[in-house]
Formats: sequence, structure tokens, C-alpha cells
Amino acid sequence: MAYEHAIVLTGGIATGKSTVSSLLREQGFDVIDADVISKTILPLYVSEVERLFGASVVVNGQIDRKALGNLIFNNKVEREKLNTFLHPLIREEILRQSEVLEKTGKLYFIDIPLFFESDGYDCKVVVVVYAPIEVQRKRLMIRENFTKEEAQKRIDAQISIEDKRIKADFLINNSFDRKFLDEEIEKLIKYIRGRYAVR
Repeated sequence: MAYEHAIVLTGGIATGKSTVSSLLREQGFDVIDADVISKTILPLYVSEVERLFGASVVVNGQIDRKALGNLIFNNKVEREKLNTFLHPLIREEILRQSEVLEKTGKLYFIDIPLFFESDGYDCKVVVVVYAPIEVQRKRLMIRENFTKEEAQKRIDAQISIEDKRIKADFLINNSFDRKFLDEEIEKLIKYIRGRYAVR
């Protein structure tokens, strides 16, 4: 059965999903990363992206991710247009990778930032990586050199992290330092082992 051993890892932008994914890999878990898949798939569809969003998002035959990002985060209609085009392609590749991992019979994670905004993933457990909005905003401003307004637009493009927090089966609080996060990962692994009786 598809996704039988899959655990969803989700959260909001700049909550630290990539860091959590890395720590889980260090613990021996496989992680399917929707963002990595997206970045791999998108360059394969330059002509389609140009047709959908115009020549301004293509430079020297390649997609200008910054120009595309500015477009979709400032226009909900354009953002939904990209999601409608891209999400089925990402979902197809996630399913393909999932089917490979299912053959091992081991638990694995699927890092899907827009899990609650999407459908088609019948997974039993959803882990949300959490940080409050003010922390998300500050991290984005530092990491991407965004203004406060630019950072907030990125945050507002997703379901509120507080809403995602409520929907979580397990919550990882990544509001503090690395030591605290390591302890949260340990709690998650104990939770998984208890629920699935795995070593």
C-alpha cells in the first residue's frame, strides 16, 4: 500500500524543516524532500513556465527563480497557477520514490511544506515543525535578506503555522537553540518507536 510506512514532515516557511530532515537522516531515516523534487523538476519545464508566466521569468533559456518567486508571492492567482501546474508533477515523483522505500518495510519521512494545502497523501502520522510567526519572519529577513514586508508575504502565502500546529499528530518546537531541537528529535523518535514498535 502506498505511504504505509510514510510519516509526513511539514511546517511553515523558515520553521526549520530542512534542519529537522538532516537530523533525521543522521538518525538513519530516509527522507523524501518535496522542495528538492520541485527544484529538480521545474528546470525541465522552461517553455511551459514561460507560457504560463511570460518571458520575464526566463533568462538565457533558464527559469529565473527569483523573478518567478517575486511574481507568485505578490499575486495569489499566479501562485495558484504555479501550484496547479507543479504539484501533480511533484506528487507523481514523491509516489515513485515512496514505492521504492515501501519495499524496505522501514519507516521513512516525506518532507512536504504544503501538505495541508495539498491532497493525495494518505499518511497516518503528520509531524509539524513549529516556530512562531515572529521567529519565521526574523529568520527569513536574515536568511534571504528580505524586508519585513517581503518576509510576511512569504509567510502569508501558506496556511498559518498556528493552524498547522493544531492539526499535528506530533509537534517539533524549533523556536529555540540546537540543543533544544536535538531533544525534540529524540522525543519524536521515541514517539515513533512507541507507535510503530520499531527499533
